[in-house]
Amino acid sequence: MKKKPYQVVYEDNHLLIVNKEPGILVQGDRTGDVTLLDVLKEYVKEKYNKPGDVFLGLVHRLDRPVSGLVVFARTSKALERMSEIFRKRQVQKTYWAVVRQKPPRDSDKLVHWLVKDEQKNQTTAHEYEVPGSQRAELTYRVLGRINEHYLLEVNPVTGRPHQIRAQLSAIGCPIRGDIKYGYDRAVPDKKIYLHARRLYFVHPVKKEPIICKAGVPNDPFWEEFLELDKEDYKDKNLNFIFE
Repeated sequence: MKKKPYQVVYEDNHLLIVNKEPGILVQGDRTGDVTLLDVLKEYVKEKYNKPGDVFLGLVHRLDRPVSGLVVFARTSKALERMSEIFRKRQVQKTYWAVVRQKPPRDSDKLVHWLVKDEQKNQTTAHEYEVPGSQRAELTYRVLGRINEHYLLEVNPVTGRPHQIRAQLSAIGCPIRGDIKYGYDRAVPDKKIYLHARRLYFVHPVKKEPIICKAGVPNDPFWEEFLELDKEDYKDKNLNFIFE
């Protein structure tokens, strides 16, 4: 039996949050390959014996080679409210990224202006505003070093296409396996070592705090970095959403 390309992390009548494997598309593109959205619609249809088409709305997306948390809405009301939460940045997103080059500082805020080339599906990061650019901001900190590579915890403030990949590359720290953004060689399965590790937000219907955490892919290289996991969910780290 073929392995599922996801694990369910959170599920209720309003939301479905999964940990996506690297390599599967979240939504359709010109390749016509099966998408995570297709697979999860089938999952909902079978689990709840739903006749006809199943509603499942995509709240945000991850790039194909990236792993980690993706949020779907099971009703149109939940989709509208979750989209607003993401639009207003009332969500804390935490990624893990593995890089070979140590960043210039142990922690920092990066601000760039990004331009997306739709034909190449590639984003260029500029140090200053240029025509057609969008401002991108993230913070990062170095969690530690293993196997000649560094594990970074990255918190994007904005949600631009390829933002983390392009911004880390711009400071000389392309993500492991990400040849599109300057890493020197690909890794098996064309994945890259960028993982949507944690999400925190207030549930759009229940109004309860939701914290989801995604296990790293089943990969010995990834798993060695787990010893650096010192994540702390104390309230003081989450207050900013309510400010």
